[in-house]
Amino acid sequence: MTQTIPASRAPTHSPTPPSTPRLRMEPTGSRRTLLDGGWWPRSTDPVAELPGLVLAIDRLRGPVTRLVLAADGWDSRPRRLGVAGRVLRLGYFTSQPVSLLTALCDNGDRVDLLVVAPDTASNIADAAMVLAAIASNRIGPRHILRTVTTASTGEVDDSAPEAVWEDEGGRSGRRVVG
Repeated sequence: MTQTIPASRAPTHSPTPPSTPRLRMEPTGSRRTLLDGGWWPRSTDPVAELPGLVLAIDRLRGPVTRLVLAADGWDSRPRRLGVAGRVLRLGYFTSQPVSLLTALCDNGDRVDLLVVAPDTASNIADAAMVLAAIASNRIGPRHILRTVTTASTGEVDDSAPEAVWEDEGGRSGRRVVG
């Protein structure tokens, strides 16, 4: 007996082999980091971009089973993606920042990556990915590009999280996740 899978539940497969992702990840896999690294996709096509990223995360942290993505910023929104003989579930959420991708692995690991827009200048994209991959980084994904752009131009950005000061002149103790 042949079972028919509804089109809405059938996985999407990339017609081309997975590309090598432009990815930098925090090497220790520490759970105490704000971000685990940064990823700079070449396009906004999830079917073309995600398989290579998934395979790279598989090698570093364990098999990915689900991806949480921003609802905005992608050309399409497939719900299931076939990668390396398995099917991953993809969730798109309006509450997820465009600059953040979360991968959930079957070993319980969670990988949070800065997503750098494809049209970002290479020097800015590389600096942002390096900063996102540093274990001591405390700058959230929404502010990293502004921070590295400001650093490269030498201008002071008073709205960046590291520039937030308390009334008495000490650093703010709040944890910035944005």
